[in-house]
Amino acid sequence: MTTTIMKKNILTSMAIIAIMFTSCDHFDNINNNPNDPTEVSPQLILPNVCQSAFYRGTDGMYADKMVVQTDGHNSEQFYEWNRGSFSTYCNELLQVTKLKEEADRTGQSVYEGLYHFFRAYHFFNLTLKFGDIPYSEALKGEKEAMFTPKYDSQEEVFAGILDELQQSSELLAAAADKEEIISGDIIYGGSSAKWQRLVNSFRLKVLMTLSHKSNVDNHDIKKDFATIVSQPLIESNSDNGQLSYIDQEGNRYPQFNAQWSGFYMDKTFIDRLSERRDPRLFLYALPTNEAASAGKSADDFTAYAGGDPTVPYGENKNLVGAGKISQIHSRYRTNPTGEPTILLGYAELQQILAEAVVRGWINGNAQQYYENGIRASFDWYSTYSGDYAKYVSSSAAEEYIMGDKVKWDDTLSDEKKIELIIFQKYCVSFFQGGWTPFFEHLRTGYPDFAHLADTPVPYRWMYPDTESKYNTENVQSAVKNQFGENNDKITSMPWWLK
Repeated sequence: MTTTIMKKNILTSMAIIAIMFTSCDHFDNINNNPNDPTEVSPQLILPNVCQSAFYRGTDGMYADKMVVQTDGHNSEQFYEWNRGSFSTYCNELLQVTKLKEEADRTGQSVYEGLYHFFRAYHFFNLTLKFGDIPYSEALKGEKEAMFTPKYDSQEEVFAGILDELQQSSELLAAAADKEEIISGDIIYGGSSAKWQRLVNSFRLKVLMTLSHKSNVDNHDIKKDFATIVSQPLIESNSDNGQLSYIDQEGNRYPQFNAQWSGFYMDKTFIDRLSERRDPRLFLYALPTNEAASAGKSADDFTAYAGGDPTVPYGENKNLVGAGKISQIHSRYRTNPTGEPTILLGYAELQQILAEAVVRGWINGNAQQYYENGIRASFDWYSTYSGDYAKYVSSSAAEEYIMGDKVKWDDTLSDEKKIELIIFQKYCVSFFQGGWTPFFEHLRTGYPDFAHLADTPVPYRWMYPDTESKYNTENVQSAVKNQFGENNDKITSMPWWLK
């Protein structure tokens, strides 16, 4: 079972971390304050490292076509973003680096496996957003005065990520064999064995993300995948890599008491769940005011409606005034402990395995993996949705699995089977998936995302302005090597999608 986040000692660690790590404009600018602490036990750093990685907010939900903005124009909803941020380097990755340094200083090697996992996790997200990024020379400004790191090719970055994940798995397995406890672990209560299961499962996710490729440097994608499948993996919801919350200042569910001005449901999301008669809709959204006034029940699919994500916000604002658009479910804002936020869980892993079978990467029963993933999702929501658990019972799961648009059919083409699988990963990403559904769409084309004809779905983010100012030669070289001279555009396709 997951360990409940934030006991009193964790609050202390958060205060220490807040002092140790401050924001920076450029990831190579590291300022040392002699009045701030420079040494701290790794078990006091780890909780914040975990929270940063496992936290899930509203990121990606507009681009993923789950919500619309009704009181202003949202650039993500219309795929109009430009530059991204490298803040991960000076925030999350700097914390991970400090975890390793303090573990080395205190001789606590048990943290090294987590160090490599968190590095791999953050670099994975960074390279998906940008393409080529600083990797091999990154984060060496403080120790080696390397303030203008080179950009590694995306293939080199992915190869490094896979290498680090393998190293993490091996180190965690060794720690588990020696029954070493990871102090400060707010995810698995110190269990190296459970961390290894998460790491190996994440390795499969990374490999599936690379489904357009046969080889990545010295990694054979299919062969590596088949090898890892035989290693310890997440076996049930009790192994989920998830962060739980408690009703305590600073430790409550991220959406508790959130002020959602103009934040309403997307029509395409509502319609897809309704046409599949997916009862998880009743946990995500509220009936429209018009439907509620007409006496429609919460389990009536016709009681829900969303806003068109492609029209000017004023049109959706009119729907709000007329009571014809669903709000996000109030349970997210009223429950201080909410539901855990998941980095990677059993339900997603089962769909990854189902896709691997369909692609011929492994032997197995794709239908069984697919249906097990659905059952795991219903079971998880039943555990954490309180009064709404009645909608996602085991019998509801079985009924849903047999639905016309959900039911597995071995006569379907492989492409249609993958579409079924990706939808199941997509529909459980509400306040959980971040940008993952967006990247899955780029990789597979599923689900289709509504957009204006003259505004295609972007492939990436442009590099930050700070890179042009402080690391000019390297960022220009990276752009040229990937996309051509001065072609740093959101519509430029990165290596992983080619």
